Amino acid sequence: MSSGFIADSSVAIAWVVLSQSSPETDRLLDDVKTGTSFVVPVLWMFEVANALLALRRRQRIQRDKYDQALLDLADSRPLVDDEGPSRALNAISNLAEKNELSVYDAVYLELALRRQLPLATRDSALNKAAKRAGVQTLLKRPGSARPAHSLR
Repeated sequence: MSSGFIADSSVAIAWVVLSQSSPETDRLLDDVKTGTSFVVPVLWMFEVANALLALRRRQRIQRDKYDQALLDLADSRPLVDDEGPSRALNAISNLAEKNELSVYDAVYLELALRRQLPLATRDSALNKAAKRAGVQTLLKRPGSARPAHSLR
């Protein structure tokens, strides 16, 4: 998997919040730590920040874990693809409609198709759409998590 993969925000959250992690997301994190690149759309930064803030506001993570998660994900150094916005009103919207996805989820599918990279997502609908589109998916049981970590 040296050429990398596309990671959506659900995978990033699993890397820093133990209750969202699984052996598969841990394996992806280990790959990243040993040099495998991961590519994300510009949207990823906003989604990750929002998800962490929502967890913090609901008191599902403590302040120190929230602060550390933000630092860890900022240090993870994803390769940010900035072509998505120019595709939002055509290719991405079309993918969203065709696959009954939100435009936000279709961003990841379009990126995986365009870059010809596998997709890591915990979102079941996105995972199914990716498989239908011929995109390799990296999580066999998306949405599965285990009880209670950080970019350890």
